Formats: sequence, structure tokens, C-alpha cells
Amino acid sequence: MIQNWQRDEGPCITLGSEGAFDDMHLFAPCVAYEDGMYSMWYSGSRHNVSDRVDNRVFTLGLATSTDGIRFTKDPRSPVCRFTGTRSILTPTLLRHPNGSVCREQGRLRLWFSSCNFPSGDRLHTLHETVSDDGIEWDAPSAPQLEHAYAPTLIKEADHYKLWYTDVQALPWSIRYAQSADGCDWQVAADPVLTLDQSWEHDRLLYPTVVAIGGQYWMWYGSYSQHGSEEMKTAIGCAYSEDGLRWQKDPDNPVFAPDPSRTWESHYTTSQSILRLDDGSLRIWYASRPAPPFVHKYYAIGTARWPA
Repeated sequence: MIQNWQRDEGPCITLGSEGAFDDMHLFAPCVAYEDGMYSMWYSGSRHNVSDRVDNRVFTLGLATSTDGIRFTKDPRSPVCRFTGTRSILTPTLLRHPNGSVCREQGRLRLWFSSCNFPSGDRLHTLHETVSDDGIEWDAPSAPQLEHAYAPTLIKEADHYKLWYTDVQALPWSIRYAQSADGCDWQVAADPVLTLDQSWEHDRLLYPTVVAIGGQYWMWYGSYSQHGSEEMKTAIGCAYSEDGLRWQKDPDNPVFAPDPSRTWESHYTTSQSILRLDDGSLRIWYASRPAPPFVHKYYAIGTARWPA
């Protein structure tokens, strides 16, 4: 299926000013639409003296918008963090199958991956936090899963469905888990998505799942060019009737970097996707300019597909 994504001019947000919590990197937008307002939570980190990713600590930022295109950062950011040097990475909200926010008892539930880069321990764990207003968040939970990165969750009937990137070993794949409460997870024995298309290299990551027309649609990222300093990424799409057996789009990748836009010439992944009231789809994605990659993640852009 040809996905005709139409980019909007310029990025939604860019790196913060010197000294801000997101002055070096920002990525992984998680966007919700409620009461006429778009809210974007994202991972950001500050510059550090060594300028090594292994020393960075990511915290949770917030930006808001009335049109989903031009966002204003909330001055109270970061709105959630760990005590110490653990990072908050790749946030995702609990959603209904159609992608809209699913509040429980009036509260937002947000899951994220975490890693303690400065410690040298690269184990990624899945955690949860909750909030009434998206600004004040409870202390993060204890780990719910290990080797879990970039989660996406929906609540369907009386159970919770989770897809995530398994980062235990290369090549990274995408796994599925199910839960009765969103805390204790039963992980399917085998990955549900693995490398098997010619454009995919090294790993699959950043799944985003939305139910459309009676099917599950998953957008996911991979390296479309790897093994050189170029290191380009792109986004593919797959379709499923049950969330376990997936058919990849033969026209993948469906969304790739635009070399004419310097701020996103090499990287378009860690995406969030919503179905809008008019039936169109909107994507928000992290970007990266050409090497040298001083900023591992540089800005967040957006595009719309009339669908």
C-alpha cells in the first residue's frame, strides 16, 4: 500500500538552549490528543563533558500544541525522572485500539524503557508511571520486563497488549506480550517480527501499533543503510489480524529521511502515530542530520497521510 505522507514545514521542536535538560538529544515522541490539545512527551538529555552516549541520562519532557504541528515546550520539563542516573527512554501511553488515549480511573498510564548508561549496565527494563494531568507523575515502578525497549500498548476488552523491541541480542526483533493488569506480562515464545526484507539491516525497533479497519497496523523502524558512517534509518509497516502473525508491506519502507531537509536527512524513526477525526493519520518522528553525529537525536518532525 502506498502511504503518501505529506511533511509539514520545519520541525515541531528542536534541541533546547544550552543548559536545558534536552540541549544535546531529544527523541521518541509520544503524542496524545485530548480536549483540543496535543501533548507530546519525549526523551531528552543534556550535554556532558565526555560527550559519550554511555554517560547520558534521559528524562521525560513535555510540549503542547493546538494543531499538532507547532509545539511549545512546557517550562516545567523534565516532568518525570529517576533518582540517580537511570534514563527514561521511549515513552508510550496506554491507548484504545484506535490509538486514542485510554485513561483508567481518570489517570494516564505511561510505560517506558530504562537503562543506566553511566553504570555500564546496558540492560533495558520496562517500567510504568501514572499521572492525572501529564505533568505530575508517580515514581516509576519496579521493572516489569527485561531486555524490553520501545514499547507500544493497547487495552482491548479486559486485557492489555504489548509489542516491544527485544534488545537482548542482535539482530533485534519485535516481541508480543499480554497481561490482565498491565503489570505482569506473559511473553509469546517467538518474536512476531524479524529481519526479512532487503532494506532492513541489523535490527527492528520502535513498533507503533494502531487498529485500522479491523486490522492491526504496525509501523516500525530499521536501518536502511548500515555498516558505514551514513547509518540511515527508515520506517516500514506491517499488518495483522491477531497481533501475532504479521504481513509486511511490500512497498516498505513507507517513510524515509528527506535529504533535502538537512535536519532530518539521515534518521526518521522512534515515531508516534494518531488517527485524526477526519480519518487521516499523523506521524511524529525523531530526526538526525548528516554525520558527524554530534547530536544522536536532533529534532522532532511531523507529517500527515490523508489515508
